[in-house]
Amino acid sequence: MAFAVFADGSANLPLSMLEGISLLPCSYTIDGEPRIYEGNVDDFDGHAFYEQLKAGRDIRTTLLNTHLFLTHFTPVLEQGQDIIYVSMSSGISGTYGAAVLAANELMEEFPERFVHIVDSHGCGFGSGLLAVRAAELSRAGVDAREAARIVDEEVAHSCQYFTVDDLHFLKRTGRVSGMTAHLGTLLSIKPILYGDKEGHIVSCAKVRGRKKSIELLAAKYQEKRVKTGEQRICISHGDCLEDARTLAGLVESITPGVSITICQHEPFSGSHVGPGMLGLFFRGIER
Repeated sequence: MAFAVFADGSANLPLSMLEGISLLPCSYTIDGEPRIYEGNVDDFDGHAFYEQLKAGRDIRTTLLNTHLFLTHFTPVLEQGQDIIYVSMSSGISGTYGAAVLAANELMEEFPERFVHIVDSHGCGFGSGLLAVRAAELSRAGVDAREAARIVDEEVAHSCQYFTVDDLHFLKRTGRVSGMTAHLGTLLSIKPILYGDKEGHIVSCAKVRGRKKSIELLAAKYQEKRVKTGEQRICISHGDCLEDARTLAGLVESITPGVSITICQHEPFSGSHVGPGMLGLFFRGIER
């Protein structure tokens, strides 16, 4: 590897996509009890986790702090390797800022080394796919500074659209008002959300009914997809596998034979979107 690539548990990556990527653990609490999520989504019991959310358990996340980055990055720099870390969006977490502070401190301590923090402007596969791209560049022998430039440019093409089944969880985290959540639930309003150019999670459409929300996710893919080159498409879900398969079928009808990865949505951001979350991630012409 030309340089070391780091992501964290929020990247949502299964083992099959982790080659060349080191994952930092994410921490959260369930009713005040600390939990650590190491990051391999294959080992994540999504059904049990989202059932706990349905049952009203109080699940809270903690940002990755500067000390964590210093602890994991220092040995790599001491071994003579540069580092690229792909962070969850600065628009939804202070983790990016903590990583930048650590990078600045470490480059003062190791002036011959390069540490770059990528603001993915996303989460889940929205950051995970960028980490996969960074690892590909490292295996190809690309210099860390050039790879950092390439991955930063890829952020603008990282499309991530998702819907939720229950507005309560967005209300709890301040994404929608209490009145909006109440009326939306009564009228079966389903928002279509995406990561904008500043990395904030915003609504781009609202439809009535789950079926229409899934169809609109596929329509966003058809509108934004890059039509040339190999496609890497990922779908994550909050314990709603059949809906994920329905969405995959719609995507495949648009791009026959395309490879699609489906897995549970990781717990770190999953606690904010709740059970029934359904997300579609792909490289597009623009966000």
